[in-house]
Amino acid sequence: MYIENINSPADMKGLSIDELNVLADEVRKGILNRVSEHGGHVGPNLGITEATVAMHYVFDSPKDKFIFDVSHQSYPHKMLTGRKDGFLDATKMDHISGYSSPLESPEYDNFEVGHTSTSIALASGLMKARDIQHQKYNIVVVIGDGSLSGGEAFEGLDTVSEIGTGIIIVVNDNEMSIAENHGGLYRNLKLLRESNGEAELNYFKTFGFEYHYLEDGNDVGKLVELFKSVKDTKVPVVLHIHTEKGHGYKPAVDDKETWHWSMPFDLKTGKLKDSDALSGEDISDMMGEYFLNKIKEDPKTVIIAAATPVSFGFNKERRRKAGKHYIDVGIAEEEGVAIASGLAKGGAHPVFSTYATFLQRTYDQLAQDLAVNGNPAVINVVGASVYGMNDFTHICFFDIPMISHIPNLVYLAPTTWEEWKAMEDWAIAQEKYSVAIRVPAWEVRHDTVTEYDTDYSDLNKFKLVKKGQKVAVIAAGDFYQKGQALVDNLDAKENIQATLINPRFISGIDEQMLHDLQFSHQMVVTLEDGSLDGGFGERIARFYGPSQMQVLNFGVKKQLYDRYDVNKLLEDNNLTDDQIFTEVKKRLI
Repeated sequence: MYIENINSPADMKGLSIDELNVLADEVRKGILNRVSEHGGHVGPNLGITEATVAMHYVFDSPKDKFIFDVSHQSYPHKMLTGRKDGFLDATKMDHISGYSSPLESPEYDNFEVGHTSTSIALASGLMKARDIQHQKYNIVVVIGDGSLSGGEAFEGLDTVSEIGTGIIIVVNDNEMSIAENHGGLYRNLKLLRESNGEAELNYFKTFGFEYHYLEDGNDVGKLVELFKSVKDTKVPVVLHIHTEKGHGYKPAVDDKETWHWSMPFDLKTGKLKDSDALSGEDISDMMGEYFLNKIKEDPKTVIIAAATPVSFGFNKERRRKAGKHYIDVGIAEEEGVAIASGLAKGGAHPVFSTYATFLQRTYDQLAQDLAVNGNPAVINVVGASVYGMNDFTHICFFDIPMISHIPNLVYLAPTTWEEWKAMEDWAIAQEKYSVAIRVPAWEVRHDTVTEYDTDYSDLNKFKLVKKGQKVAVIAAGDFYQKGQALVDNLDAKENIQATLINPRFISGIDEQMLHDLQFSHQMVVTLEDGSLDGGFGERIARFYGPSQMQVLNFGVKKQLYDRYDVNKLLEDNNLTDDQIFTEVKKRLI
């Protein structure tokens, strides 16, 4: 095996092309070993393996700078830069992340790139810094998996063209995003593929880039030749390489969307190792079925995705059934919010759903394009919870500080599936408010007994679920059940019949209810599945600031948590049911 002797790219320099091909096969086996044991991004890394081997063979990393976008396709790069044990040794797989990370390898990884479309813009800064310091090195950007559809990629191309000095942009064209690509840009890439790069209409040439096309993007020898031809370039160059997503593993080639990412699986059969992993209810799947039914009920409904239709259960069949009532704007969440606002202005009933971490890109659109205009679009914030994604580039629980403080935007936090449906029905049908809804993110919870309201237009009215005294518990969204547990514990262990409140609204407060609590309560406890700093609880504490009311806020400390264990995170933040009860009891003495 060659990979055993590769501890840095320098160890590859003496290999022949035939030996590089063997090395690429070994890298692919290492990737499959990791993802089958540990889970991770499958198709993107299998498709970029040969190109990464060729890049490290031709260029001189770490002197030459590599940036991967999305960096979930950096697994082969990691294997060739001293981190192969994270792929070959099951006991060391937790030592490396699924994205490029300077914290992990400051020598070879230049940026944390967990989101997308950022690489060319980041590289433009490296270019300028290199040039003003009269330094000489290659900057190589690898951008693929739909990342060109993001607006920042266009901005980066525009700036790089203006700077005009040496950079190599490798467009990894595997014809896919997570699902299929969308947008006029990808029609041009298709035209370029079909014309072997010779079409007169060329997106990249309009910027002034030197352009080269390689049809055989999984051929190491041809890739080496191509990279050698542009090494040390003095001008911006685009290398458009046509690769196969999932290359070398038939299940991933045959079903590219499903195999974009996977939980641990059996390599021979492709079946998940944990047969129960997908058992039980899946709120995303339930959302997808709900939206299809909503389209039938209300023909003005339009469902919007930003390259992640899986976030709300819109698989291929549901996308097909939705037809013109569905649009995927690509990896362009800003466009997702803006098109939703425009649709609402035009009289349609738009619903845009995506993961909370990606909505971070849309602050200006939420504030300006949507809320300032007051258009009645619906934004579903998916995975907004400590139970969501746990890579620190993908943390999903900073949404409340971001969204709840935007004026003229209603932010709702349902506690169950039935309450989400009630809020969603109202939000889609009403034509007065811009509405965001925090989709429950943990296990699907049901309450078929409670009659949830069907009209939420009387804003910021909390729901008094159980009237008590001494202690009032205000528990939002996913943490409502923790509120129930606290009330039950206070009753059973301290004989305190506490008040339980479902706030429902996390963009405002029920001032009258909070005022009235002062007459029969000495403590208010807030529970929120998100960041304490700027969170819902702080708003409650501010209301009671001048009073004698004691307020305890429970949530997560503001911090970048990386690949955290959710139970440890809860414990470290005093968020287990026992810890919450103990803290409240202590303050009552």
